Amino acid sequence: MVEASGLKSGMVIMLEGELHSVASAGYHAGGGQQGSAVFAKVKNLKTGHVKELRFHPGDKLEEITLDHKEMEYLYTDGIAYYFMDPDTFEQISLPSETMGAYEKFLHPNMRFPVQLHEGAPVTIAFPAAVELTIVSAPPGLHEHQTSSFKTATLENGMEVLVPQFIKEGDTVRIEVASGKYLERVRRETRKS
Repeated sequence: MVEASGLKSGMVIMLEGELHSVASAGYHAGGGQQGSAVFAKVKNLKTGHVKELRFHPGDKLEEITLDHKEMEYLYTDGIAYYFMDPDTFEQISLPSETMGAYEKFLHPNMRFPVQLHEGAPVTIAFPAAVELTIVSAPPGLHEHQTSSFKTATLENGMEVLVPQFIKEGDTVRIEVASGKYLERVRRETRKS
């Protein structure tokens, strides 16, 4: 059990019989007749719905520890996403609602931790940023080399604004939550 005042982003708690991930939590000291409170934004791990809740700082909540197992993404049939345990070749599925914004970043053979509760898959622990290759980009404008952006298409079909120096074939790091360009990934080359 954890007190509401101890909630932190990333924790998983049980509310009304369902697992919820804490997206954000903040303590607000009361004043006058208003008592202090903890405001938390939580995401239902089964449905993907996000809601904001208010707790008294001393409220007891059941904290859940999820197990992590690295799995390999296989495919989707539009209803569910299928993953395989690379050690046992056992396959599991997650409903499409649990993917949310991650859906456009999945590609076959990608590996990442799947979070399990009592042996059942709950959600994936997707990285904050992914590396993707630019498949098409217009040539850069030399006079505006650093101050303006251009639209480029990524290998997953997504369009993103990138700096003028980015060209086809470059690998870039994209923030998953916002879908924004973060940086170009430099590949080290060795001289023989």
